[in-house]
Amino acid sequence: MKNAGKNEISDRRAASADAKAALLNAYRAARTAAEPGRMARQAEREALSTAREERRVERERLKLEEQKRIETEATERQAAVEAAAAAETEARAIAENARIARVIEDEAVRKANRDRRYANRKARQG
Repeated sequence: MKNAGKNEISDRRAASADAKAALLNAYRAARTAAEPGRMARQAEREALSTAREERRVERERLKLEEQKRIETEATERQAAVEAAAAAETEARAIAENARIARVIEDEAVRKANRDRRYANRKARQG
């Protein structure tokens, strides 16, 4: 016997408006009651977000440091390779110059021996 009274349109509208107002008041009361918990959850979310951002920044910083370290090592290795190549080139040039000097010296000795033999032969002939 829910609707035992008059069932006029104005009664139904008033009942609907009362029901909506009751729901709205219940919602506001529940929201007000949950306010401290909501604030705590929001603060916790903000703390988690801040911590996550700090970890991300730290990871990026470590990644940049590692990248710089790798680049520095690569630069040092490249410099070492270039220094070794320059030293090898210099050693080859020194060895080549020494070999050329020995060849020239040997030629000079052979020429001196040949000239001496020629002079001896001329001296014996006359």
